[in-house]
Amino acid sequence: MSMHASVADRHVAYSIPEDVLAGLTASQKSIPSKYFYDAEGSRLFEAICELPEYYVTRTETALLGQVAEDIAAFVPQDATLVEFGSGSSTKTRLLLDAAPQIRRYVPIDNCRDAVEHAAQMLRERYPRLAVSPLVHDFTQPVRLPAAAARSPVVGFIPGSTIGNFSPDEAVEFLRNARAVLGPGSKFAVGADLAKPAEVLIPAYADDQGVTAAFNKNVLTRLNREFGADFDLESFEHLSVWNSVASRIEMHLVSRRQQRVEIGGWVLEFEPGETIHTENSYKHDPAAFADLAERARWRVAASYLNPSPAFGIFLLAS
Repeated sequence: MSMHASVADRHVAYSIPEDVLAGLTASQKSIPSKYFYDAEGSRLFEAICELPEYYVTRTETALLGQVAEDIAAFVPQDATLVEFGSGSSTKTRLLLDAAPQIRRYVPIDNCRDAVEHAAQMLRERYPRLAVSPLVHDFTQPVRLPAAAARSPVVGFIPGSTIGNFSPDEAVEFLRNARAVLGPGSKFAVGADLAKPAEVLIPAYADDQGVTAAFNKNVLTRLNREFGADFDLESFEHLSVWNSVASRIEMHLVSRRQQRVEIGGWVLEFEPGETIHTENSYKHDPAAFADLAERARWRVAASYLNPSPAFGIFLLAS
């Protein structure tokens, strides 16, 4: 890698986020997975959720449909539902239908288009529901609207999003969420569970190439927003099962020796060198309960689908 100005000068001149810069200049190049979700990335992810290979969405949706009434029994009267990484808020409707005592919904997402579109759809479907979207990095602490903070609060993070965090990062996220939601809050968390590689790999490397397009779209975003010149045809999608860490890894593999510029930084790639774009950890119930306890939550109830294995955990602070 070569450079033409100091790190500080480049950061100011090109407004490259520190986590992007740190990832792309590390020995194992990486891009934080939150950068997947611009408008196109969100659209592609919705398409992934419809794929036959991607069991996660349909499994969780079916499980939520079965246990929504049980979860609703834990929701206090006039509660606020806070969703972290809300996206299209599709699964949220199952809880809203089962728990009409929810009076306010606060979706938190870093994609403005997605969260505002979902908020408008929910306002039309639930006219008595106050919807207060927040455009924010949901992994970071955020202040809830004053009206929400005055009511009982229930958190929600479906879709196995918790699996995108390393165990230590998951503990930090759960701890931050506990601070956001406040004392006495509850938190419903979806978590994908460990299962055979022959089930996992196709879910992250579909035959239609939708996941590959989703993975490469992060390079399109870097080109558009941060002045990069990635050639998408010079990278290919790779999904691997890391059994030691119990996680699926997604990478973008350089097909040739190449140089890429991003905001003045010149990155050099060897053939076969990868950019690590996402982890998806697969938990078992005991390991997940341990993560929750480290963040000062306790598992008040758990609902498990046996095959494909998936869990919804109701946490209490």
